[in-house]
Amino acid sequence: MNDNIDHIELVKKAQLGDKECLNRLAEAGRERLREYVHRLTLREDLTEDIVQESILEMFKVFDKLKRTDRFWSWLDGIAFNKVRSYYGRRWRHKTVSLSDAESEITEPNSPDGLADMIASELKQIVIKSMGRLQPRHRAVLTMRCYKGMKYSEIAKLMECSEFGVQALFYRAKKSLAKELSRSGLARGSLLTALVLFGKMTATSKAAAATISVTAATTKVSLAAGLAGVVGGKTLVVSLTTAGVLAVGTMVATSAIDGTTKMAWKTPAGNLPVMGQVAPAQAGDEECWYYYPQNASGPVMLRVVKWDAQGKKSYCKWWQDDQANYSFEKSRNTLYINNYRMWNSELNVRRLPTDSPQLTDFLSRIEGKSTEMEYVTGRGQGLLVITRRSEEEKSNRLRIIQHYNALDEEYFRYKWPPGAKVEDKRDSMHKRGWTYFKITGQINGKEVLGRGRIPFVYAAGKSHWPWIVLKAGDSIVSQACFAGLSRPWMGLHTIDTVRRDAAEKQIWFETKYNKSSGKVEVVLKPKDRKIMYSIDMEKDVIDSIAFSGDTEGQLQFDYLQNIDDTSNEFVEPSREARLTERSKGMLWLLELIKDN
Repeated sequence: MNDNIDHIELVKKAQLGDKECLNRLAEAGRERLREYVHRLTLREDLTEDIVQESILEMFKVFDKLKRTDRFWSWLDGIAFNKVRSYYGRRWRHKTVSLSDAESEITEPNSPDGLADMIASELKQIVIKSMGRLQPRHRAVLTMRCYKGMKYSEIAKLMECSEFGVQALFYRAKKSLAKELSRSGLARGSLLTALVLFGKMTATSKAAAATISVTAATTKVSLAAGLAGVVGGKTLVVSLTTAGVLAVGTMVATSAIDGTTKMAWKTPAGNLPVMGQVAPAQAGDEECWYYYPQNASGPVMLRVVKWDAQGKKSYCKWWQDDQANYSFEKSRNTLYINNYRMWNSELNVRRLPTDSPQLTDFLSRIEGKSTEMEYVTGRGQGLLVITRRSEEEKSNRLRIIQHYNALDEEYFRYKWPPGAKVEDKRDSMHKRGWTYFKITGQINGKEVLGRGRIPFVYAAGKSHWPWIVLKAGDSIVSQACFAGLSRPWMGLHTIDTVRRDAAEKQIWFETKYNKSSGKVEVVLKPKDRKIMYSIDMEKDVIDSIAFSGDTEGQLQFDYLQNIDDTSNEFVEPSREARLTERSKGMLWLLELIKDN
């Protein structure tokens, strides 16, 4: 009876309540996971912790295992999620201490003295090179080269497309080859390095003897290779050009429609994404809208422009879950900004997921309509890519419904070599969130408030938004962020406020105040006016003034330094979290009415 069949029998008996079989599986699982997890973390202490947590998790959710023959991959998946959870935001960054990794793996008393079998200098080069990789790069190399997993299996575990995994694997190989070459090893040493790393991290001499990495194992499709080049190339590469090359190869083999021409609009989930791009024209602008949660949640943006000849593209604006970037091509400078992007004409930014009612109301206010097609976004991972040429009035679009598209290689963008980076963010935006105070009065009654605001989507989970207001003798407990700044949602404050008003059919005007350099947004609900003063650079509300049958003003103060806030900003209980409510920004009108 082979080892796999033996463990299938153990799983079956354990599922029937045999505790001894379950314990035997746990012991076998510990041995298998140590090798796997150690290759991902390169740290003995962390490996032991994650293995232990994974085994405990196995006991907790063992009844959820549906296929006995998938036990090992199921257990690997538990460990992988533990590793990814540990790294968190550092998943895409180099986090391993090279000195620690080297000392742990090259320990003289390692199992069977395997480390002593390898020349010390070469061993150090391989370990240091692997240690410099991003954790996710080590993960995809480990799963592909040492676990022998198919791209489809890795894609399921990493929650992305098979195409995305191939592109990620390609970039992981390129990164490792680059690190090896920096230490003086020839480019052809990649396979040798992978084999040596596998042997050095094996748990026994017998396990080391089975390590073999072939050229076939490291092969990826041409399309994925091109995606990897575009995602990591040090030059500004046209996504359109790479996409045409990729799809030209794929059409020849798959015969999608018998030609090399592809329609601009494609069905949801039809990958690879890069293949369905229409030829660029001079003056084209392509906007990428990505919704990681759903169409009503945060939106990531990317704006790509073409040169006068329509041959080369460059990314003008890019907003991911961490920050906002703008690239000034003439100065070859990348700016990291406080603010989310806004339209230079100060017209309201439209989204392809805007409802027809919202679109119609905004068109009536601005006196012009948009030809952007409406997209009904349901579920997570909606990616909508639109392009508009100066010669065309309408927006063409393509749609991809794909979970975790932000991690895909085709969404990220690299900047040109030698580009200067200028971080223009203030302290609170670099931190990603801050506290704020509200002071003022309405009809002679004092209004005091405090709250917390995340500036980026990534900070929204640990530093969720909340606000508490005291107006006169009453606590306004139903206030929400509708009608206020919500930069973590991906839009500038001027657009957040105006779109909130439009949702409730409230007329508004937008004015630029030259003396203050700020923008005023004046809302005109019945018999009243609400005037916002908005700092465009900081992307926040400075003040809200009320006039008409009610007079008053609220002033907002955002804290750059939060080191000495004591107990002034104690967050409300999570159960009382102030979220968006159906009444939207009308809570502001109720605040006026109540006072």
